[in-house]
Amino acid sequence: MNEPSQMVFSTGLFLAGKGILPVRALSSAFICVAISGRLHEALVFLKEEVSLDKSWQVQEILAKAFERFCHERGYENSLPIIKEWLNHSNPNVRRAVTEGLRIWTGREYFKQNPDEAIKLLANLRNDPSEYVRKSVGNALKDISKKHGELVEAELQTWDISQKSVQQVYQLARKHLDKDKKPWQIE
Repeated sequence: MNEPSQMVFSTGLFLAGKGILPVRALSSAFICVAISGRLHEALVFLKEEVSLDKSWQVQEILAKAFERFCHERGYENSLPIIKEWLNHSNPNVRRAVTEGLRIWTGREYFKQNPDEAIKLLANLRNDPSEYVRKSVGNALKDISKKHGELVEAELQTWDISQKSVQQVYQLARKHLDKDKKPWQIE
């Protein structure tokens, strides 16, 4: 464990206990910096503690921290952790991945493997959390700008009879339908 990262992480933990929103957000930012030093404890703290914070601002920092971790470690090397977080019981943890890695196909591994990004996101199309579903729909919409045919192919496999899936479907299709005539849109 490298000493500067440990010191930054310790400072973040201290600030996390202060209870005031700007201080909690700063705490998350400190831990984000520690994570770039690849401290396992920092990643666990973000997942198990920061994800419980009720503040949307703190949740945005969590998403940025997760992206920073994946960037530093490498997106392909981070796939097991990405999948673990996408399957976590806490919707804030799942959303940290879906939102933090936007625009997914702008990230090194996913640039070469857009189908992998689409598949990972599509697995959350019926997520119990509307918060997560909106993020998934928007992430797929982003990907459709450059990989419309891949997103279209995925969407064609969906059963949209459930309202929750339909919500993601409509968000994801937004750019796909942009150039169509009204009678061509499903």
